Amino acid sequence: MPKKKYRPEEIITKLREADILISQGQTVASVIKALGVSDVTYYRWRKDYGGMRTSQLKKLKELEQENARLRQAVSDLTLDKLILKEAAEGNF
Repeated sequence: MPKKKYRPEEIITKLREADILISQGQTVASVIKALGVSDVTYYRWRKDYGGMRTSQLKKLKELEQENARLRQAVSDLTLDKLILKEAAEGNF
């Protein structure tokens, strides 16, 4: 059976659905089976996305993109600094 790649929004929806089913008295095992995912996947989702709302997820994605952009800028500046240092020492 091919693995399905869930988007974070779908994961949050499934976790909310799981919380509702568990609050209605179903066992965790039956809820996991109803969601159609493995035990490991369910608990990993709970660890990564538990209690998160979609608005928080959007903010998290924006922060991750900003972090990646800033890391790239630092990397570029570090490389420029090393090149200038070598040029000042005359190691061409």
